[in-house]
Amino acid sequence: MIAHDWFVEHRTDFVARTLEPDEERSFTEHLGGCADCRAAIARLEQELAWLPMGLAPVPPRPGLTRSLVAGALGERRGPPRWLVPFALAASLALSLGAWFWALGTTRAFERQLAQERGRLVEELAMTRDTLGIIREAGMVRHASISMGKKQGGMLIFADERTHRWNVVVYGLPASEPGEVCQFWFITDSGMVRGVEVKTDGRSPALLTLPMPPNARNVMGAALTIEPMGATGAAPAGVELAHLML
Repeated sequence: MIAHDWFVEHRTDFVARTLEPDEERSFTEHLGGCADCRAAIARLEQELAWLPMGLAPVPPRPGLTRSLVAGALGERRGPPRWLVPFALAASLALSLGAWFWALGTTRAFERQLAQERGRLVEELAMTRDTLGIIREAGMVRHASISMGKKQGGMLIFADERTHRWNVVVYGLPASEPGEVCQFWFITDSGMVRGVEVKTDGRSPALLTLPMPPNARNVMGAALTIEPMGATGAAPAGVELAHLML
């Protein structure tokens, strides 16, 4: 039988859930017949109610609780009683630290989730825009392209309502070092440089292009191989495709 003084000394340990399982069971059974301990436990739980619940407290070092029990029963002298509040304070401090760390981790995850959601929304909007141009295309043109043993082509979906094109370039190998694949608009006032086309020989390149500014009439498109860094107003390299609408 555990002396009543032991229960008095370990009321705080019971509230903080730092007792060993058999000790906690004994304490629970004792509370059923001790009104004084029940009242003391209720006061302690009320005083500690502001602490974040649901976080497992950090247990004291192995053997500490057993030493305290042995001391209460007079088996041998345990650690000084003033050490118990410090152990409890350390447990509560670590619990608070774990709570704040978990809160920070959750907020970081929420920020990452928001960024990913924004990226997916943007990609979805681009996909809908691309499909919209294809559905509304009033004109579709295709040109075959041969580069050595490679056979590819350029496909244009022209939306006359929005004055934008979807251009698909497929089957072309990656550009040689120092060269780029260049898209051109053919207008009634000459060639207008468009965008560089990234080719890799595996997947098609898909471009959504507005009509060039200040171009009165776009009549077709061309695809050439140009020196990297070239900025001329007209093609200077090898022409791969020349397609009139």
